[in-house]
Amino acid sequence: MSHGSGDRARRYAQEWIDGARRIIDVVEQTQMDPIVETAALCADAIDAGGLVHLFGTGHSRIPLEEMFPRYGSFPGFHPIAELSMTFHTQVVGVNGQRQAMFIERTEGLGEVILSNFTFGEKDLMIVFSAGGSTAVPIDIALGARRRGMAVVAVTSVEHSLATESGHSSNTRLLDHADIVIDLGTPPGDSLVHIDGADVRVGPGSTIANVAVVNAIKVATASMLHDRASLPPVITGAQVIGADEARSVFDAAYSDHARRLSRILHSPAADGRVP
Repeated sequence: MSHGSGDRARRYAQEWIDGARRIIDVVEQTQMDPIVETAALCADAIDAGGLVHLFGTGHSRIPLEEMFPRYGSFPGFHPIAELSMTFHTQVVGVNGQRQAMFIERTEGLGEVILSNFTFGEKDLMIVFSAGGSTAVPIDIALGARRRGMAVVAVTSVEHSLATESGHSSNTRLLDHADIVIDLGTPPGDSLVHIDGADVRVGPGSTIANVAVVNAIKVATASMLHDRASLPPVITGAQVIGADEARSVFDAAYSDHARRLSRILHSPAADGRVP
């Protein structure tokens, strides 16, 4: 590698870091109010014994996994990640990306997914979609609102408005949300233009999603702690010792199982807990 090539590579790497930092700054400067409003809804749902449901397709599954389960997380959040739209290890061939992209554009599938559950009156739905224009996330938001749940959309507003709707309603995810959290990423998502190449590289929505979802998580934890109702927090053995870590892990998973058992679909139910 020539010295000049290495310098250019370093400059582009730095450009992405700088762009990512600007996105975090924009989230901090403009989105703290909807983040805290969302956390308040999350705390209400979890304190009432309910669940905060999280849905995302494609790479928008990442904030679902970031929220729960992992160290520093706690029960009350229910990731809904359909493998047919989130499994990207086989890019082509069986279970390939072409199929995943086709499936997430299939109107009506969101309602089929929701039909697996009987949602509680205090439950909340957070839908992650950077583009906010594909059919399944929009269907999930529509179905959640029909079931009486508040809906939070985590999306890139500028990107979404620059994208044609893929839903027969000609709407976008943000049109069906009680709260919109803007990721602040540009149309096309990627942050860096390579000189002489007609492309941009280095998406920014993942780092924005991770920042947003962790901000919601810690704000929710604070509110639940103030109410003396914070569930067990999954904590590493390096912090509390191996025996206590195993105990907390088991308690957190048992808590999650209890909450989830309440929402498994009953054929006699209409989508709400009686």
